[in-house]
Amino acid sequence: MGALEGKKALAFSLKGSDGKTHALKDYAGKAVVLYFYPKDDTPGCTKEACGFRDLNKDILKKGAVILGVSPDDGDSHNAFIKKYKLPFVLLSDPGAKVMRKYGAYGKKMMYGKEVEGVIRSTVLIGPDGKIIKHWAKVPKAETHPEQVLAALD
Repeated sequence: MGALEGKKALAFSLKGSDGKTHALKDYAGKAVVLYFYPKDDTPGCTKEACGFRDLNKDILKKGAVILGVSPDDGDSHNAFIKKYKLPFVLLSDPGAKVMRKYGAYGKKMMYGKEVEGVIRSTVLIGPDGKIIKHWAKVPKAETHPEQVLAALD
């Protein structure tokens, strides 16, 4: 069980790839898949984003929306969206403020070295604003979207 499960989701307000500011309160009454990833157009992040793209209709049918969060800017997000035809909004968190709140930024191992950076993770926020499921560390980016879809049942 993730450390955040059962807790109230922490408020956020971030600029989206669509040019609008997105806040958690904008999604009241809907489930939100808030997934944190290190960088646009890198191998693992691309597999994960394309997995969410391929399951987007199924996730929407279950009353949830997908929001991806990384430190990348709007131009980078828009190029990533266009290249892979992603049907959901990507949010920019350049100072990692929201990522830190959700435990998605900190020390991690990369190629055998301890570094500080974005930790691939996801929170599934229920329509009531409480965290239903928290994947504090996603081990396999390519199969993770299927786990999220299953958790919506």
